[in-house]
Amino acid sequence: MTRNKLYSLLLIACLAGFIYLFYTFHKSENDMFRVCIIKNATGFPCPSCGTTRAFALLLKGQLIESVLVNPFGILVAIIMTIFPIWVLMDVVLKKETFLKVYKKSEDIIRKPWLAIVLLFLVLLNWIWNINKHV
Repeated sequence: MTRNKLYSLLLIACLAGFIYLFYTFHKSENDMFRVCIIKNATGFPCPSCGTTRAFALLLKGQLIESVLVNPFGILVAIIMTIFPIWVLMDVVLKKETFLKVYKKSEDIIRKPWLAIVLLFLVLLNWIWNINKHV
């Protein structure tokens, strides 16, 4: 993936995430709109169900509650906070530091043992979400 494609995709994804987060803060309690295709189709939560609520709790300073809803919320909060700033700094300073770290991270994650560990963590989170009836 080229630098411009990666940076554009990341910035658009983060912007969409912030727009959705803003929407969830301002929707009524009676609004039953769900974005999760898996939950809409099957009735069962996906591994990331509850991430938006976890992120919102984190923004309110409720760290423990956030982790209990979905630990992915912290990861998403970190990504949505740091990555856009990093990418914009790269663009302004005409550097490729984010791209280099991204490619290095991609190489590391492709190692079978790490991929298995990460997949196992996602599956554990999914089982936990199902048991919590998210």
